[in-house]
Amino acid sequence: MAFDISVATTWILFLALFPISFFWLRRAWRIVMKRDFSEVAIKRGESPADPEKFAPYEMAINLVCGVILLSVIVAVVTGSWEYSTWSAIAGSTIWCKFFASFALSRHAHASWIKGKA
Repeated sequence: MAFDISVATTWILFLALFPISFFWLRRAWRIVMKRDFSEVAIKRGESPADPEKFAPYEMAINLVCGVILLSVIVAVVTGSWEYSTWSAIAGSTIWCKFFASFALSRHAHASWIKGKA
């Protein structure tokens, strides 16, 4: 196996899965066990008016995506999946998590919600 750019990007993606899954699972742990809502639906550094309302959704997003990435790590280490499979699952999970968290934060800070109080 020759070391080229594709091998380097493969290793970068695989090694990045460790801290990404750690932070997402830690965030889910903080929401569930410590009742820490400081990182729920953040928009421009500010929490929504009622972060506890959106905490279950943020916890579910982080927990599901963290577990998927953890299973990808296990599958790569055990050699269960080939490169195209695990890289597609990992990449799709990362993008879906970003989009879901972005959508949740925009929904939590929506102006039409504030008018119904």
